[in-house]
Amino acid sequence: MTENKIAVVPGSFDPITYGHLDIIERACKIFDKVYVSVLRNSSKKGLFSPEERIELISGVTKHLDNVEVVQFDGLLIDFCQQVEADAIIRGLRAVSDFEYEMQLTSMNRKLDSQIETMYIMTNNNYSFISSSIVKEVAKYGGKIEDIVPPLIEDALKEKFKVQ
Repeated sequence: MTENKIAVVPGSFDPITYGHLDIIERACKIFDKVYVSVLRNSSKKGLFSPEERIELISGVTKHLDNVEVVQFDGLLIDFCQQVEADAIIRGLRAVSDFEYEMQLTSMNRKLDSQIETMYIMTNNNYSFISSSIVKEVAKYGGKIEDIVPPLIEDALKEKFKVQ
């Protein structure tokens, strides 16, 4: 009997973009179960509530049978232990992401050396995308259909009351 391999893809996903979705889809090809875990960060005021983000992410990942979208509070490593994850999956867009990611990985390894952190390089088509940029462009009615799924585009238009 083979053991199921479990991964956690953490983030704020405010909102989820095609870059995030690319990482999630690729993780789903490697792992039997993938938890997309939405961080509730009390120090940040998000555009979408954690509940809205979970609903939106669930909508754009419904084609992935091995994804479960959940919210977590506290330390990521505690959540990973709770779901018996083998790995944390992180996306890397550019060299500038590396230093911060290395710090997170080092701390997580110190907290639990049994949980690996794996990096998936973002598809070049999405390397410039961040949730912050998406929100800024959407706020002023800019074209975002190539960088977020239609469900997310509609939700952003509704939030910002743009056509």
